[in-house]
Amino acid sequence: MQIEAKKLGSSVLYGLAAILILAMVSSLIFSLILRFTSLQESSISVLVTVVSFISLFAGGFITGGKGKQKGLMLGGLTGLIYSLCIFLFQYLGYDTLFSMKQMIYHGCFIITAMMGGVLGVNISSARE
Repeated sequence: MQIEAKKLGSSVLYGLAAILILAMVSSLIFSLILRFTSLQESSISVLVTVVSFISLFAGGFITGGKGKQKGLMLGGLTGLIYSLCIFLFQYLGYDTLFSMKQMIYHGCFIITAMMGGVLGVNISSARE
């Protein structure tokens, strides 16, 4: 039982690491685009949101693939931990709470990570 919990915990860490790596790479790319072109932040906001959803889906997918079971739970946990980290960063760093719009986004992020987790489990099970 304890070995299974460690496996599930490490799979969540892999998913979170994937999300953070994708977020850092995409942030670097977007910042370079904004710096060296005439584009404004408002003109790429939809693209940033799409990349965020893709990152959460990929993180959930990796979590489910590594865990090989309970994809809904693992993906949801991955999305929840990600949202909690963002909330803590915003609250402790900027002294602001989530707005209603942000709460809706993060709820959708969690659902997206859950879908990625389910698909990750099913794809990894099909390969065996």
